[in-house]
Amino acid sequence: MQKSLRRNGKMLKMVIVVNKVEMSPGKMAAQVAHAAVDCTIRAWKKDKTKVKKWIEEGQKKVVLEASEEEILELQKKASREKIFNSLIRDAGLTELEEGTLTALAIGPDDEDKIDKITGHLPLK
Repeated sequence: MQKSLRRNGKMLKMVIVVNKVEMSPGKMAAQVAHAAVDCTIRAWKKDKTKVKKWIEEGQKKVVLEASEEEILELQKKASREKIFNSLIRDAGLTELEEGTLTALAIGPDDEDKIDKITGHLPLK
């Protein structure tokens, strides 16, 4: 990546953590999209400059996997660190029961800040 795309020498990214519940690939893709869009909108309302920079850098996103309990703890950690995040619960119209936690988006923010919270999780 070109240095001109770096922010203080670091790239921005978003991580989406998917719950380990049984979902079809299409359902999982929709839940990841919900999380990414919702978190981006929340971030845009608070820090347009950071979101614009992330967009200029290519909107790096990584999808990881964790249990519901882990996801809830990750959200607490992200909130404590003042990193944008969005927890998604399903509406219950198709495969899952209403209220099922499906995904958590964290970011965009500096990769190292996000990695301190999610770096131990496996890729989905």
